[in-house]
Amino acid sequence: MVEETNVGYSGINISTNVVKPKGHSRVPSSTDLKEFKEVTQRDSLVQLEKEMASLLATTPDDKKDLAKSQFTAFSRLFQRFLEESGPSVDWDKIEKLPADAIRDYETLSTPSPNDIHSKLEKLVVVKLNGGLGTSMGCRGPKSVIQVRNDLTFLDLTVQQIEHLNKKYNVNVPLVLMNSFNTDKDTEQIIRKYKGLQVEIYTFNQSCFPRVSKESLLPIARDCDIEGNIEAWYPPGHGDFYDSFKNSGLLKKFIDSGRDYCFISNIDNLGATVDLNILNMLLGHKSEETNLEFVMEVTNKTKADVKGGTLIQYENKLRLLEIAQVPKENLEEFKSVKKFKFFNTNNLWIKLNAIEKVLNEGSMNLEIIVNNKTLDNNLNIIQLETAVGAAMKSFNGGLGINVPRSRFLPVKKTSDLLLVMSNLYHMKNGSLSMSPLRMFPTTPLVKLGDKDFAKVKDFLSRFATIPDILELDHLTVSGDVTFGRNVSLKGTVIIIANHGDRIDIPSNATLENKIVSGNLRILDH
Repeated sequence: MVEETNVGYSGINISTNVVKPKGHSRVPSSTDLKEFKEVTQRDSLVQLEKEMASLLATTPDDKKDLAKSQFTAFSRLFQRFLEESGPSVDWDKIEKLPADAIRDYETLSTPSPNDIHSKLEKLVVVKLNGGLGTSMGCRGPKSVIQVRNDLTFLDLTVQQIEHLNKKYNVNVPLVLMNSFNTDKDTEQIIRKYKGLQVEIYTFNQSCFPRVSKESLLPIARDCDIEGNIEAWYPPGHGDFYDSFKNSGLLKKFIDSGRDYCFISNIDNLGATVDLNILNMLLGHKSEETNLEFVMEVTNKTKADVKGGTLIQYENKLRLLEIAQVPKENLEEFKSVKKFKFFNTNNLWIKLNAIEKVLNEGSMNLEIIVNNKTLDNNLNIIQLETAVGAAMKSFNGGLGINVPRSRFLPVKKTSDLLLVMSNLYHMKNGSLSMSPLRMFPTTPLVKLGDKDFAKVKDFLSRFATIPDILELDHLTVSGDVTFGRNVSLKGTVIIIANHGDRIDIPSNATLENKIVSGNLRILDH
């Protein structure tokens, strides 16, 4: 006997077949297992829908429409998560990249001074600003960590855009995609920029419920997000498209004559507006005016083997992330020879193409399953998506192999050491490598997690940031401090074992040195 049950809210109806158990047992066939899996999947979705309906009932009236829209989007994502099995890419179907799939940045031409103004007027700059600084031991938005001359990521971004607007007498707007974690703090901070020549807009990405790994049900009991913030999460930057449209900003910018948005992570200090790329997008050649989605990639090094790469798949250019790779092909994916480039997450996307793809409902981003354990030892899953994964949904996709200088993220304090040092010069909010550096590559820096991972601890260990112009490799582990005006050259390894302490004295020069043991030097 089969019963048909329909459970729905927010316009979604789910039909489930509840199969009555039989009175005898037998060895399950592959058909039985498939049926069992399908039934349990449908049951999980029905139970989730019920829980979501209960959560919606606790939402304040003025926020109900937004919550309903976001819960609907989450339910669709959850349904796909239940239905999908195995990697989303058939490894054997990956094709060789066509010769014209990735263009060398050096082949791009610079716009004439007369064209720059009109082309910048077609641009919107979007910064992904949803992350917190918790991994670096900071509270609040990551964008307010001080990275150079007491200036934050946000300060530097605003400086860059204001300089552009003043220099070329244009009005390039800055758009910040916040999360519920960063929204309030960011809104308070951007008030200080009111006197500057920058129009700043903000919108929030969605707020999705965290789901218990065991029960596959939301762990939230109501929609009081601030009261139980651990029960909710922002679903990755792939949420940009829906949230940007829902905010009304997509239509606003299209109606005002803007053609492209340039999207990047706010912690990537190399992601400045590039006039040569903009010139290519808004060029006069017919084959280039149809570019809807351009991804900046750069050459892989051993430090980037886990980064997403571009592949040709089913006659389309698309992003391949490590999470999509079958286990048996992981080493091949990490090969610098086979996959030479990785995604910087600097993207240039045509605004009316975003609107078209969303209206068609053809965007189908790969799901990233993020497993986490909360402080109360509860195992949860977060379903996320990546903004670059949308490439396959657009026509006219292209990769541009850009210089490494356009990828300068600050994810750890080792990155912070680089951007705070004399390796870079800063002008108008933009960093450029010092001409005194003999090599175009940045040094490889590894700092011990225990003593250097948090910004506060990191800063306390340097009287001043060392001179690293001639540094190739630095490894520091244990209780190590640096005096003033220290110079590091070549390969330097400093290891203080447990219970030991090493003080590098002021004015010291270490070149191709290994320092270990116990070294306490008092300045006289």
